[in-house]
Amino acid sequence: MTDLSAVDEAAAWADRLIGREFRGPGDTIDAARYRTARKHGVPESSLWALRYRRPKDIAGSVYRALQRAYEAECERQEARLRHELEITKTLQATQARSSLVAETEAVLGPAEGEAIGTASERAVPDAESF
Repeated sequence: MTDLSAVDEAAAWADRLIGREFRGPGDTIDAARYRTARKHGVPESSLWALRYRRPKDIAGSVYRALQRAYEAECERQEARLRHELEITKTLQATQARSSLVAETEAVLGPAEGEAIGTASERAVPDAESF
């Protein structure tokens, strides 16, 4: 168990989700926050508050919506990585590819259906790793 509060955890999820939605130059954080809110059914005002004026407490519905959205994004990214891994396995084997495949399989762990735990039980990753 970490010493993160529910608000800190929700703020980390919100930052990661908004970061994933941000499209780069020409886009704004406000637009990315709005798209994130609409996409995941989280009030935009809650996302704003978690970023700029962190509340002392958070509504359970907002917390759960952010948790579900974060877990869905983690699962989507893992599915994409598994797909890329399968493509890499079909290519001619080299020492570099073999070590990459082994490292990726170690990170991903068991295949779908064999998964142990949920995305919320995993540590919150750094923004760069998401």
